[in-house]
Formats: sequence, structure tokens, C-alpha cells
Amino acid sequence: MIIAKNIHKSYDSLEILKGVDLEIKSSEVISIVGSSGAGKTTLLTILGTLDRPSFGEVWIDGQNVVGMNEKKLAAFRNKNIGFVFQFHHLLPEFNAVENICIPAFIAKKGKKEAELHAMELLELFNLKERATHKPSELSGGEQQRVAVARALINNPKVIFADEPSGNLDSANANELHQLFFKLRDELKQTFVIVTHNNELAKMADRMLVMKDGGISI
Repeated sequence: MIIAKNIHKSYDSLEILKGVDLEIKSSEVISIVGSSGAGKTTLLTILGTLDRPSFGEVWIDGQNVVGMNEKKLAAFRNKNIGFVFQFHHLLPEFNAVENICIPAFIAKKGKKEAELHAMELLELFNLKERATHKPSELSGGEQQRVAVARALINNPKVIFADEPSGNLDSANANELHQLFFKLRDELKQTFVIVTHNNELAKMADRMLVMKDGGISI
């Protein structure tokens, strides 16, 4: 599913990633852990095509994304990649269904098709009755589940999550973690998760430890 070869990333004279090699299989849940400054988020943004490496290759589903121009890369990202961040980034003026549908509309899917899929996801997440509620009317856990649904709306090949439960209390964090594995089991979804949450990290199929710009385990 994902192959990264000899990934280097520098900002001026500061070298963040120092030759990372990584392979992730389809339907795998991977956690990436390590101390602050180890390069976790930098690696995640490069694998997720939000940034480009200074040197190296990234292949996703058989395509070399580093070699794509910006327009082609944006279209590939919208179709194949979902993102979940620590803060949900829901648009306050839109309700749950409307927020979930935004990536589908960018992909030029029809309104009826997008809304139907959004409702299916809300039902899967036990949020169907919250469909017309705006973010301010949802709890923190509900907002984050809506954000996960938004990441899934285009049936992506992989979801990249950066500290997805970092802003949640323990009960909501646990519910979110269980949801990831439910999606892996039921939808064969692939996840790459940067986290400081030891419980989530250990639940993953593989836990990768980053240190000094490389993977030590």
C-alpha cells in the first residue's frame, strides 16, 4: 500500500528526517511514537502528500506521489487519502452532514450521493440523530467522530491521523480508538497514526518508534 524509500527532509541546515525506509500493508493499523522533535509529524505529512521530501521516494497504491505535479497530487490526495488531526477542524457554520460531505463535493460527487454516504457513516458511528447539529452542538468526542467520517467520505486508501485523541478525555479517546479498529475490521481501512497515547500505540498492528530522524524499531 505505502512504500517510503530513503526519505530525507531538511529545513535549511536543520535535518529532520535522515533516511527513513518504511512499508505499510493494506488494512494495517500502524502507530508512530517517539519524543517531541523525533520527526513523527514531518514523516506523517510527507507520507500524506502534504509536504515533499528533500530526497527519497513515496509510493502509495503503486503510484509515485513525489513525482506528481501539484494539481495531480491534490486530486490524488482528495481521492485516496483521509486526514484526522488533534483538533477536528469542522466548519462551524455547517452541520455534521455538510461537514462530512465537503471532500466529496471537492471530488465533484453529486449532492444526493454524498449525503447518502455521509448518513451511512453517521449511522455506523452511532451519530445519525446528530446529522443536522452544528459543531457547537456536539461534544468533543462527537466532533472528532464527525471528523473521522469526513476523512472516510471518499473511501480513501489510507487515513493519516496526527494525535487524533490528544484533545479528548479518556472515555472519548477510548471510544475513538475502538472506532479505528472497527473500521479496519469492517471496511479494511488502513491507518497511520502518530500518537503519544501509549494505549493506542500498543493496540496497533505495528508500533514504530522514531528517534533522531529515523525509525529505531
